[in-house]
Amino acid sequence: MITTPAPSTRTSCLALALAVLLLNASLAHGQRTVKPVLHGKHWIAITGKPLAATAGAMIFGQGGNAVDATCAMLAATCTMWDTLGWGGETQALIYNPKTGEVKGINALGVAPTGATVEFFRDKGMRYPPEFGPLAAVTPGTPGGLMVMLAEFGTMSLEQVLAPALQMASGYPIEASQANNMERRKEVLSQWPDSKRVFLPHLKADDSQERAAPYAGEVFRQPDLYRTLSKLVETERRALVAGKSRKQAIYAAYDLFYRGDIARELVRSTQEHGGLITMEDLDRWQVHIEEPVKATYRGIEVFKLTHWVQGPAMLQALNILENADLKAMGYNSAAYIHTLYQAMNLAFADRDFYYGDPYMPPEEPIRGLLTKDYARKRFQQIDTEKNNPLASPGDPYPFQGGVNPFSDLLESWTPIPPAGDAEGEESWQQSLLLSHEESFVAGTTSIQAADAEGWVVSVTPSGGWIPAFIAGNTGIGLSQRMQSFVLDERLNPFNVVAPGKRPRATLTPGLALKKGKPYLSFAVQGGDTQDQNLLQFFLNMVEFDMDVQQAVEAANITSYQMQSSFGSHKSEPGRLVVREDVPPWVITQLRSMGYRVETRQRTSGPTTAIFFDREHGTLWGGASDFGEDYGIAW
Repeated sequence: MITTPAPSTRTSCLALALAVLLLNASLAHGQRTVKPVLHGKHWIAITGKPLAATAGAMIFGQGGNAVDATCAMLAATCTMWDTLGWGGETQALIYNPKTGEVKGINALGVAPTGATVEFFRDKGMRYPPEFGPLAAVTPGTPGGLMVMLAEFGTMSLEQVLAPALQMASGYPIEASQANNMERRKEVLSQWPDSKRVFLPHLKADDSQERAAPYAGEVFRQPDLYRTLSKLVETERRALVAGKSRKQAIYAAYDLFYRGDIARELVRSTQEHGGLITMEDLDRWQVHIEEPVKATYRGIEVFKLTHWVQGPAMLQALNILENADLKAMGYNSAAYIHTLYQAMNLAFADRDFYYGDPYMPPEEPIRGLLTKDYARKRFQQIDTEKNNPLASPGDPYPFQGGVNPFSDLLESWTPIPPAGDAEGEESWQQSLLLSHEESFVAGTTSIQAADAEGWVVSVTPSGGWIPAFIAGNTGIGLSQRMQSFVLDERLNPFNVVAPGKRPRATLTPGLALKKGKPYLSFAVQGGDTQDQNLLQFFLNMVEFDMDVQQAVEAANITSYQMQSSFGSHKSEPGRLVVREDVPPWVITQLRSMGYRVETRQRTSGPTTAIFFDREHGTLWGGASDFGEDYGIAW
């Protein structure tokens, strides 16, 4: 029997609904921010450290474009060890105003010779290690920087490396990184060159009060200074010999990957049990490639393809386009639930289907990004409760094919199956980062744009502290090998093999509106990155926030997808929300099957640029925590 509410009850319900709508409108439009919006007309430079943003501003002041400034900021952040080092990896999206195209930079290293499933299994590992020489893929950042500069920049390598060279000769180190070195001193002291660089106060009898530098102390890296100076000198000699700007930069590239820097890197890495060979460095290359994109409410959103997790955000947008998010209200229980479910479906596909596009088997990215596939996935969402068994779908029929891994797909579980390597438990217990730390750790971000129209978004990473420094190069090597799997049941596309790139988390973003730049955005973190960026984007598009409101706004974090680090753990139903989410929303979410936790901060520091076409200006945003900083003019 259906009963009709009394008039007074209907009035009360209407008033409550109106109050909720007004509250959501207030949250979206009237949100006060801790930091102000950064405004500029000529250029804008944002990155993870104030000194590195200054490096970008210096290059802009000398007449460089956004690519030149990006290279200077990248070099500076590497030199400052801002959750990355020179031996890490770089990935970027670049908007070229001369062609109107967005291009991707793939400067992710590859597994070296000898890095096989059998090699790591024989060592009793379920996954490649988290740190040290065996965690290293080939260095990507030096090559990525030089290719970006040669192909899209205007300046010389000497000009863009000048700030980093000054810093390598000595700069006042900030407290966060100095304390990070101190916290990791037990690991760093295993390797002589890391100990020498990062722990200058370490004494043999352990009598010192502190091994790492003090905050504000001038931190010097003479080995790195010599390495960067060699690159600059090689470029100079090439220019004197009549080479073009581009050819001279590539001469420096050859020195790093085929000359004496490469030889010392290989010697020292192999001396400590690493696998990188001269042939690995010689064969590795940077790829300038086509990104993938999705259209959401008429906005083109670009991400790097499936060698990183970026397409998962596009998949989530395709799924969410089938829902009326604005009507649900910003961070209502219905909105959070729908967001969580869409992310789980997209990330389950990531966990099973993403891998190196330059190595077989071929990933089904076309099917994954179709609107028809997204509609099917949306129909799988239970609107009443969480699905702890959210699993990969089958995109092959949506690209006219048959799934070659249907047997693995049928047996897939969100929680990784136990490995069969001897000693695996003792190895996993020795991992440095907890699941919580690894899920959110890592990466810096760089955003740059100029009046000519160049736009660059970068999330470089790898070689973070505790980094293994390769001999007298001063180069800290990547730890990205840990993102591979050794068991094809987890992901048949991401099983470790020599010459293969691990599927990484690093994921810059660019968006165009009516064919012109609309947003450039990135965030620090690991598996949280595309969760954070998805919500930042929806904050602006669905809830009409400005760029600073959007980067400061509350996020949610799902831990249901498999971590890309350490033990690749999954925690179905775990949901972290910011502590200012109303208690009635939390109560409702718990009734839907979520294990809800609250945090003061629920995302990595997000950086972004909004392009104001009406006024011809640039709006910059950086989260209100962390050390991300921007400068504009």
